[in-house]
Amino acid sequence: MKTYGIIAKQNKPEAITIIKAITEWLSKRGVKALVEQEVAEKLGYAHHLEKEAIASQSELLIVLGGDGTLLSVVRLPGIETLPVLGINLGGLGFLTETLKEEMFQALEKVVAGDFETEQRMMLKTTIYREGKVVEQSAVLNDIVITKGALARMIDLETHIDGNYLTTFKADGLILSTPTGSTAYSLAAGGPIVCPSLDSIIVNPICPHTLTNRPLVLPKSAKVRVVLKSSQDVHTTLDGQIGRPLMTEDVVEAEKAENYFRLVKSPHKTYFELLRTKLKWGER
Repeated sequence: MKTYGIIAKQNKPEAITIIKAITEWLSKRGVKALVEQEVAEKLGYAHHLEKEAIASQSELLIVLGGDGTLLSVVRLPGIETLPVLGINLGGLGFLTETLKEEMFQALEKVVAGDFETEQRMMLKTTIYREGKVVEQSAVLNDIVITKGALARMIDLETHIDGNYLTTFKADGLILSTPTGSTAYSLAAGGPIVCPSLDSIIVNPICPHTLTNRPLVLPKSAKVRVVLKSSQDVHTTLDGQIGRPLMTEDVVEAEKAENYFRLVKSPHKTYFELLRTKLKWGER
């Protein structure tokens, strides 16, 4: 028997109904579904697992929600070897490509083993304070360093492979993967980078020097950012983990060893997704 994990955005009223339909559909095809405790209680299922344990005991993970829900599973134990199928219950949905109207067609192919995955590069993020590691995590989208409520710009001394690049005077800095190029980085004027590529995007947010432009680096690059300001500054990883920074804290980013395996939609290409989501060609 195959075992699939299911993780959903709990505050979506339709999520429980859809999970029930999926678990029943999978059961008829000899596939066991693992769900979280809150979902199990609502469905009256006796068996459940903590969210942190679902990926390590599954052969495939189904994520119901938007891109934020999918990003929440990136750091689960065991996720690095697991294909992930994203079903869109949210809005934009660059990562959760499959629409709910298409989910059973997609699942039919998945159960039959007739599907492809796309390896998405992740960034290994390490934050140092006084030479000691205070945070280490993998991100699929981006690392964002940004100022707090005060309007003053912050100073971010940036090095690439040990070589000094510049000290950005800006509202912040985005270090993005190609997958994250259509997220915050795009809103900040960054380039769209095909997610099948391996590269790192360095994108200042509202820089004081207007000639500071986004920079695309090779996958081998190691980016080191030193905070030189004393005001309220935070770093956010994939919009999921936040940490306040202090003067002289260091944020390092480099290509992670593992990739994130995203099940490709059988219904659309990445370029069709871009055209649809960004409404290209519409008037």
